[in-house]
Amino acid sequence: MEGAWIALALTLKVAGWATFLNLILGVAVGFVMARWHFPGRDLVDAALTLPMVMPPTVLGYYLLVLIGSQGVIGAWLLQHFGIRLIFTWQAAVIAATIVAFPLVFKAARAAFENVDPQLEDAARTLGLSEPAIFFRISLPLAWRGILAGLLLSFARALGEFGATLMVAGSIVGKTQTLSIAVYEAVQAGQDDSANFLVAITSITCIAVLLSAGRLVPGRVLVRA
Repeated sequence: MEGAWIALALTLKVAGWATFLNLILGVAVGFVMARWHFPGRDLVDAALTLPMVMPPTVLGYYLLVLIGSQGVIGAWLLQHFGIRLIFTWQAAVIAATIVAFPLVFKAARAAFENVDPQLEDAARTLGLSEPAIFFRISLPLAWRGILAGLLLSFARALGEFGATLMVAGSIVGKTQTLSIAVYEAVQAGQDDSANFLVAITSITCIAVLLSAGRLVPGRVLVRA
């Protein structure tokens, strides 16, 4: 069972970093999409939501094209900084971040759209700057929806498999997350280990979903 605990620790590490990155990216993009109206807005929204419906193997292929050793970004990082992302836990973080991003983005956008713009306009008339309006009015009023999205994003990152396997592989103790460890255990006929890993994953995901449901009414989660 030692390998199971190592996989659990790595999964929590990857999911934690992915959730942190999505906190910054998802909230920022969600606020922009909720407040700014521009040509092609619906197309941008569809593109940002695409990882939610795209097959994980297709997403993993795109990531290989970008961050692989011969990829657009990966080759540049390797040549100039000696950084190799492929088959590292950082690659797993990138995959989990992209896959879970729509959950935070959509929840944040819905939460910001539920904030009354008149409150923000009133703050402007009182002389508050835009950053002050965001941190003192918009964000405090939208935090419950954002937190619910973050919890769902964390749960999604915990269960990420396809894209992670393609860009990070299955290196025990380095890139083998819980979902990959379950797959490897089943393939090896290690039923006890597989059952233990499945139980941990299921309990964690159920706890996260219950927490998200208590934070925000169901209609907001559906809208997100």
